[in-house]
Amino acid sequence: MRIRFYNARILTMKDGQDIFEGELWVSNDKIIFCDTNEQIENYYKENPGSMLVFDREIDCKGNLLMPGFKNAHTHSAMTLLRSRADDMPLSDWLNKQIFPVEAKLTEEDIYYLTKLAILEYLDGGITSIFDMYLTPLSIADACRDTGMRCVQVGAVNNFSQSPELVEEMYNKLNGRDEYNSYILGFHAEYTSSKELLQKIADLALKYKAPVFTHISETADEVAGCRERYGMSPVEFLDSLGMFNYGGGGYHLVHTDEKDMEILKKRGMYVVTNPGSNTKLASGIAPINEYLKRGIPVAIGTDGPASNNALNMFREMFLVTGLGKLKENDAACIDAMEVLKMATVNGAHAMGLANADILEQGKLADVIMIDLNQPNMQPINNICKNIVYSGNTSNVILTMIGGVIRYENGNYNIGVSPEEVYKKANEIKQRIDKEL
Repeated sequence: MRIRFYNARILTMKDGQDIFEGELWVSNDKIIFCDTNEQIENYYKENPGSMLVFDREIDCKGNLLMPGFKNAHTHSAMTLLRSRADDMPLSDWLNKQIFPVEAKLTEEDIYYLTKLAILEYLDGGITSIFDMYLTPLSIADACRDTGMRCVQVGAVNNFSQSPELVEEMYNKLNGRDEYNSYILGFHAEYTSSKELLQKIADLALKYKAPVFTHISETADEVAGCRERYGMSPVEFLDSLGMFNYGGGGYHLVHTDEKDMEILKKRGMYVVTNPGSNTKLASGIAPINEYLKRGIPVAIGTDGPASNNALNMFREMFLVTGLGKLKENDAACIDAMEVLKMATVNGAHAMGLANADILEQGKLADVIMIDLNQPNMQPINNICKNIVYSGNTSNVILTMIGGVIRYENGNYNIGVSPEEVYKKANEIKQRIDKEL
C-alpha cells in the first residue's frame, strides 16, 4: 500500500535536523520519501518514471510526524495485574501477589493479555516493545496477529524457563516473521543461580550476542549480591563474560563508579523505568551521570502491574523531572535528549536500527501528534511540548511497517477492543476462583 502524508511538520530525529514542513511517502513497509516540499521535484528528477499513484493521501493539517516511541522494557501480559497488587514493598509485591497469579496463567491467557497491552501501546504512539515474559511463542503470535513490532528478551530464572528454551527461542523467533525478534536474557541475578547465569553467559559467547536483564533495581538487590559474591550485580555478571558483546540493564538505579566504568566499556544500554521505580520506591536512577559519561539511555514503562500505565509521555516527563530533582539542577536532562531516549536510543537498544529515525529506506514506523490541542498551544517549542505537556490524547495516528494500526480512536488489529476486554475479564474471573 502507498500512503502520502502532506501538509506535515516532520521531526525525523536525525542528529542536527530541526523540524521542517514537508511530506512523507510510504510504500509497503518502507519510507520512500521524507523531505521538504521543495525537494519533491528533485525526487522525481532523480527517480525518473516513478510518478506515484497513492492508495491514500492524508492531510496532516500542520500536525507533527515523528518516529514511534520504543517502549524498551515491558511485561505486557501483566495487564491482568493492573491495580491488583499496589502499595506494597517490592519483595511482598512479587512473592505474595505477582508470582501466585502468574502460576495460573496459560499460553492462551498471555496471548490475549498481551493484546490488551497492545491496544494501550498503539493509542500512546508506541510502535515497538522490548518484552520479557513467560511464554515467548504466544507473545510473538499476539504481536504478529496485531501488527505490533516486538523484540523479546529471555526471562529465565530458577523457577521458570531454562537456558535451553532461551537458545531455542533465539533461533526460532529471529527471522520467523516481520514483527518479531529475540535477544538473549534472564530475569535477574537475585532470581538465578550462578550455574544458570553462567549458561546464559556461555550463550552470549557462543552467538557473540548481547544480553539484557534487570540489574540493580533496589538497594537490597545490590546488597544481596555483594553478600553472595563480593561484587555488585553489574560487576558480578560482567565477571562471567555476560556482557562481552554488550547488552544492557533494566532499571540500573543503584550503581557506583565501577559499575559505570563497566557499562561504558561494554557499550551497554541503560533502560530506565522511572514510573515503576517511583511507585515501588526503588529510587531515582543517576541518568545525568550516565549521559555525562556517554552511556546511552533508553526508556521503558515496565509492566502494568508495577507501573499501571503504559504511557511513554509520563515516563519522559519523569525521566527529566526526577533527574532534575536528583541533581538539584533544573537545567540538566534536556527535553530533546529525553525524546531521543524514547525513540532513537530505544530502537538501537532493541536492535532495530532500521526503525530509529524517519528517512528514506527506513521502516515506516510513524506516529502523528495532534498539535491543535490546548496542551500543545501556543507553538513555542514542539519537542519540549511533547516531553513536558504531551499526553496520549495527542496521538492521532500510529503506523507500524506501513500499516495504520490506530487512527482517531479506531484500532486496526484484527479484533475489536471489546472482544479483548471481554477475554481479559474472563481470565481474571477464572484465576480469582482458582486462587
